[in-house]
Amino acid sequence: MPFGVPKVVFEASEEEEATWVDLYNRVYRERALFLGREINTELANNLISLMVFLTIDRPGWEPIMLINSPGGFVFSGLAIYDTMRSVGVSTICLGLAASMASVALLGGNFTKRAAFPHARVMIHQPRMKSFEDTLGRVVKEALVLLDLRESVTDIYAHRTGQSWWVLTVDLESDTYMTPKEAKAYGIIDQIIAEK
Repeated sequence: MPFGVPKVVFEASEEEEATWVDLYNRVYRERALFLGREINTELANNLISLMVFLTIDRPGWEPIMLINSPGGFVFSGLAIYDTMRSVGVSTICLGLAASMASVALLGGNFTKRAAFPHARVMIHQPRMKSFEDTLGRVVKEALVLLDLRESVTDIYAHRTGQSWWVLTVDLESDTYMTPKEAKAYGIIDQIIAEK
């Protein structure tokens, strides 16, 4: 039996009658955004439009992005990251922030990047799915990939304070981190304690 998206009651004001809205719509109104699946163009466009709308709708009220994602498409991830940096967002890793989702986690405002105690962060270099093309096209794609790797390494260096040398080694393969390790590395600023 499919679960679907639950409905919750929403009262916009005392004069209006309460209505039922889907859970995500209600939570968005409280400025909580979810990055909860693989990053692709559609997800990136939805998150970007929500961040822009919420910034216009209530200036000065900082959105929170809750992250549990395996990462995904590099260009879409960079679009999310750039938007986060321009509007100001807090980030919380709930389960896994891997690959481009770890870049989104980095995109949170300094001192407002957090993770739950059992969350994990994974970093690695940008990758291409396959090389099924002519040699000329593969070379062009490889040059784009090298440029993307440099951009992502720059982001990690700027946001974590780690040196290029350390990052080059750590991004070479999948590097998983506990919240304590991610905090020491500079990816997050705090670990959310249990109540």
